[in-house]
Amino acid sequence: MGQFSCACEKVSVFMSEEHSVYRIRHAFLLPLTLLLVLVCALAVVTFLKGTTTAQGIVLGAFILPGLILLTECLVRQITLYPDKIHVRKPLRNKELFYKDITQVDCVLAGKRALLSLQTEHGFLILSNAYASFPDLVNRLLEKVPQHSISDETRNMAQNPPVKSSDIISCWLAAILVALILFLQVTH
Repeated sequence: MGQFSCACEKVSVFMSEEHSVYRIRHAFLLPLTLLLVLVCALAVVTFLKGTTTAQGIVLGAFILPGLILLTECLVRQITLYPDKIHVRKPLRNKELFYKDITQVDCVLAGKRALLSLQTEHGFLILSNAYASFPDLVNRLLEKVPQHSISDETRNMAQNPPVKSSDIISCWLAAILVALILFLQVTH
């Protein structure tokens, strides 16, 4: 099959005869990375200008969670193999064999979709933050036992929601921090 062709997400999904790999959307990673770089630059500028300790603490409070979130998003990956699903996250991996899945449910909250895969010994929750989420859902539902799929999940799979509010929020935050950084540098 080769590389999945989607303008912005070309390297976020890789498909072959043996497996399909899904990663967090690049459309989200780009503004998140830019935001983190801008916050770090703002921290350096405020430190060099000799600002208060409180400002440093506030910026640090943004940098640490931002680094954790970015690391989580960069490492997170779903791989669909012929017989199992494997989810890689920082410091942990989890896999479920399709034959062991007893229930596939979904939860929709606005444009946010969560897909729950349950077995007798564990569960996985997948969100629509992944590139090509509709393809991920459809390929997954082809592989799991059909009796385990809820009606709500079948309905959602026909038109999976695509979430963009996180991307827009990240871009707006990056613009705001860039403006603050500009004001700090020019004054």
